[in-house]
Amino acid sequence: MAHKKKLPLEPVTVTIESLSHDGRGVSHVNGKVVFIDEALPGETLDFVYTDSRRDYAEGKVVELHDRNPHRVEPACRHFGSCGGCSFQHVDDAEQIHFKEELLRDQFRRIGKVEIPQIWEALTGPHWGYRRKARMGVKWVAKKGRVLVGFRERRNPFLAEIDSCKVMHPLVGENLLALGEMIAGLTIKDKIPQIEVAIGDNECVLAVRVLEPPTDADKQRLREYAAKLGVTICLQPKGPDSIVPLDGAAEVMPSYSLVEQGVKFNFRPAMFTQVNYEINQKMVTRALAALELNRDDRVLDLFCGLGNFTLPLATLAGHVVGVEGDLPLVNHARENARLNNLQNVEFHAADLSKDVKDQPWSKQKFTKVLLDPSRAGASEVLHNFKHWQPERIVYVSCNPSTLARDAGILVNELGYKLVKAGVMDMFPQTAHVESIALFVK
Repeated sequence: MAHKKKLPLEPVTVTIESLSHDGRGVSHVNGKVVFIDEALPGETLDFVYTDSRRDYAEGKVVELHDRNPHRVEPACRHFGSCGGCSFQHVDDAEQIHFKEELLRDQFRRIGKVEIPQIWEALTGPHWGYRRKARMGVKWVAKKGRVLVGFRERRNPFLAEIDSCKVMHPLVGENLLALGEMIAGLTIKDKIPQIEVAIGDNECVLAVRVLEPPTDADKQRLREYAAKLGVTICLQPKGPDSIVPLDGAAEVMPSYSLVEQGVKFNFRPAMFTQVNYEINQKMVTRALAALELNRDDRVLDLFCGLGNFTLPLATLAGHVVGVEGDLPLVNHARENARLNNLQNVEFHAADLSKDVKDQPWSKQKFTKVLLDPSRAGASEVLHNFKHWQPERIVYVSCNPSTLARDAGILVNELGYKLVKAGVMDMFPQTAHVESIALFVK
């Protein structure tokens, strides 16, 4: 068995040079790069090693000598042990500034493209914003308690937290009570996770159960649900197996985009944006940037359950939504019917494969919106030569793949990058959600 080299125990003094893309302080010791949690540029500090590899090392701060002016006291006492947040020690304005600089840098380095104009950042609530989460659950016999929450930072273990400040308060302020309720179940050690899905007027907790709960367990779950005003579902197998506690009709939380007058039903495990306020602002911005009219044929790629597709259909002539996940496509069709939108169609297609032979792909489109996963959209971009859209709005949850794809659009396909900016979908974390506008 490979023996892990002993880490030096003595603290080392360094000055932080910059921030890495995941928000850690970067310094060098004897020519080797060190990533230090919770360290900010310009700070002189003592750190201890937490890991050392061949080409880099990791560490954590033990003492600060100089403080960066943007450093603040973290609002949550679990910050540092819980891995859910990485940025609470940075003031809100500086978090945005860091993300904007990161976006600029990635476009320049990866895409070889300059951002001519930074779009004003979309911001919303900094706390209590998170409405979707998958939380770990663990019965810890030694402590006689059930932990509910997120993993420790750089560790597979669940962090011992009793509240979460970024989660919607209905759940975030009730983690202790939730753990205590689960600790009283006969199957307390057979529950690995809870899927949280909060709609506009319903909070669903889908409890993953490896064994069926007893009648007494169900009664305890029922009482907790009534006391807290939440809906509890059971998930015996995969995400499709989620059923209400009492086997009643399917539970469907919903959210609305008020400005566009569109409402979405969704199943608890389906992908929806976690931050409703930012989602509303993001949809409004994307629609405005596309300058839509009734003559437009719009293509919405990676459309999910229609978060952009349906709002697009309120303004454009015809909209085609394409998504790889068939259950989501069927659900998007349901939502189109629910909103009585007839000028929209949905297709299931794997957008990482060649789609040029699909009937929808043979059409022409005046505008395109795309919102891919972290992997980006490079495989589908070469189809733009055929579609010939005059405007493209690209929404991204990963600046490095957005930068790569921007390079393809600008340097190979002849589009002009007009502007790009960040949207503060995940405050207190280093996660960057961004949007870019390209014009023919």
